[in-house]
Parts: sequence; C-alpha cells; structure tokens
Amino acid sequence: MNLIVGLGNPGKQYQQSRHNVGFQVVDRLAGISHIPISAKRFRTLLGTGTIDSQEVILAKPMTFMNQSGEAVRKAAFFFHTEMEDLIVIHDDMDLPFGRLRFRRRGGDGGHQGVRSIIDSMGGGDFIRVKVGIGRPSKGVDPAEYVLASFDEMERSQLNEILSRAAEALTVMLTEGMAAAMNRYQRRGGTKS
Repeated sequence: MNLIVGLGNPGKQYQQSRHNVGFQVVDRLAGISHIPISAKRFRTLLGTGTIDSQEVILAKPMTFMNQSGEAVRKAAFFFHTEMEDLIVIHDDMDLPFGRLRFRRRGGDGGHQGVRSIIDSMGGGDFIRVKVGIGRPSKGVDPAEYVLASFDEMERSQLNEILSRAAEALTVMLTEGMAAAMNRYQRRGGTKS
C-alpha cells in the first residue's frame, strides 16, 4: 500500500503559499479519487481509499515543514509502509514553474521537509514527485519566496498544474513510474 505524502505548513496563512504545493496536490488527488482526508493521527491528516484499485493512504503532516519526518515515520510504521512505497510530493525551486519531476531516491536537494524525512526514515530510498515553483527574482530571499503566495500569473495556471500532478500520480500508481515520467516530465510540464 502506497503512502502518499504532500508536504506543506499548517495554518491558514500558508495555505496558498508556494511551499504548500505538496498539500495542494494531495488535496486535488483526494478530490478526484473521492478520498476524504479527515482522520487525525500522528500530527497528520490522513485519508485511506483506492485509486484505480490501488489501495493508498493520503497524508498531510500538520507539523511544520522542517519537522515533517517524524510524522511521516510514525505513519509509515503504523501502516507498515516500505520505503519504496513512500511517495513524497513537494515544491522545488530548481524546476521552472509547473514542471514535474520524478525521482526514485536521492538527497534532499536543499528542501527542509525532504531532509527531515530522510533523517527520520534513515535513508532516502523513497519516491519524490517534485513540482516546480521557479526561482525568486534577484534580491528576493528564497525563504520569503517559498512562503509567499503564488503570483497572479501563476495562480491562473495552478489549477491545471495541480490536476496534471494528480493525474501523473494516478498513472504512476497504475502503470508505473516510467510511464508517468514519459508522459508528464517533459520540458514545460506538458503531457503527450
């Protein structure tokens, strides 16, 4: 059973921030799959259900980003999730806005939430689905940039990006990671 974790920060003030795009993708996936995310356990909001006959747990840690690992570790232990069945969705400043990238394992890439999960899980052999948020303009503090809301142009495209990311996750679960990469990881984030 896959544990699909969207990363973000709790609280209304962060709800629409770039750093919360992981939460937003999980919410979109929950909506199209009719999986309510309403259970509270391990400082995490959880929902269980099926996506095209694949049993999944959707999770949104309610810790702050840099403490996500402890919540993820507890959920993974409780649901007997193997490292290779853990999927983490998060923002990535090194990708152009809206672009998706899939990685089976690796380091944290400077992302505090991913670093916390690697530290708590004792390794990085889990799948990452990265959603590009682009780099801040020169002179803008990256920490402020990720905590700020998407700008008007980005907001006009966000709905499509969230739907595409949820669709890509569904393909990954049902057809495999290679199929999702081939269809959704192309330049500019468009699918074939």
